[in-house]
Amino acid sequence: MSLIVLGLNHKTAPVEIREKLAFNTQETIREGLKRLIQTEGINEAVIFSTCNRVEVYAYSNEENESIIEKIKHFLSDFHNIPIKDFEEYLYIYIDRDAVSHLFKVASSLDSMIVGEPQITGQVKDSYEIALSERATSLILNHLMNRALFTAKRVRNETRIGENPVSVSYAAVGLIKKVFDELSKKFILLVGAGEMAELAIRHLIGSGIKNVYVTNRTYARAEELAREFSGTAVPFENLKEHIARSDIIICSTGAPNYVITEQMIKEVMLLRKHKPLFLIDISVPRNIDPACNELDNVYLYNIDDLQDVVDSNILERKKEADKALSIIEEETEKFFQWLNSLQSVPVIVSIRNKAEQVRQEELEKFKARFKELSPEVLASVDYLTQSIINKIMHSPTVALKNNCDSKEILIFAARRLFGLDSEEE
Repeated sequence: MSLIVLGLNHKTAPVEIREKLAFNTQETIREGLKRLIQTEGINEAVIFSTCNRVEVYAYSNEENESIIEKIKHFLSDFHNIPIKDFEEYLYIYIDRDAVSHLFKVASSLDSMIVGEPQITGQVKDSYEIALSERATSLILNHLMNRALFTAKRVRNETRIGENPVSVSYAAVGLIKKVFDELSKKFILLVGAGEMAELAIRHLIGSGIKNVYVTNRTYARAEELAREFSGTAVPFENLKEHIARSDIIICSTGAPNYVITEQMIKEVMLLRKHKPLFLIDISVPRNIDPACNELDNVYLYNIDDLQDVVDSNILERKKEADKALSIIEEETEKFFQWLNSLQSVPVIVSIRNKAEQVRQEELEKFKARFKELSPEVLASVDYLTQSIINKIMHSPTVALKNNCDSKEILIFAARRLFGLDSEEE
């Protein structure tokens, strides 16, 4: 029996491949699970699909190579894409590596942005779909629950998600330090640089609802405004729009200052000196650095943000090391549990045999001492049960916990208690 993960992600496959293999809706995942668990040899399955990864988790009683090929054919047939078109982008993990990988994914150590909290919820959603389709049983149920527990430990025992490691995230982090409540603030995007767009996406995720977009090309401003459910405004009225906004993110291709010190002085008079946050992600810079000397004006350029990122990368590396230790510990615990299952049939057989002997001897005792009251017989029954439980305790613990010599112990137990001869 083996645990297998077969998948691809943002590290191994380009987006044009990922999107072809994606399970984009819950119904698609449900249909995929139905087909998977009908595949001979696949006992349990979970499909995990996001914009950055597609993974199939399977528990199987067949040879690993056979199941791997069956999962490849499943993906090929389901999405109508030849195996040769995606095979080179796949990664495959088996048993311990598969468990460790899942725990890293659920704990956001394998994400594009390490520490992002959304991934744990996505893992939970995927598991709940598999559970509702009865695609999981004892093994994957325990595995997925341990993955979610591990993610919770990582979140509670480390600071893995507290230090942003992208320029756009760093910008959002700085903004949050200045403004307590973002939902009522107004943001103005000047230009159309990629990092500025990312920063706005993160801000919207943090509660920003009021977005203005301006660009020298008004059609481009309208396009971005639609994307962010915002409002396009004319570039010619830049000063007035800045005065109405609380956060300015500037990312244009202009060779000089688009926002000058004099402009911001006039803006601050119009704003009655309410705080103004300026982020200049342009190269060359588009906001005059002198603006930072004005009262209640907070200006950060790309180098300032990169300094924050570099510092945070070091901190996050330390926290990631702590998280990996937790994952290693939880992986070991899972396999201790999994290995203990090998001994369950033997333990049950031994206890059944002991109970059979107890009942036979108890009947002989009752036949010999017919004059004993029901109360006394009940006490004798309780006493014999207690003796059996105490005798069985040490063998049961040894069979469950001793992983290094598991097979030898099971063999010895079967011989010592005569289980093999009974089954012949």
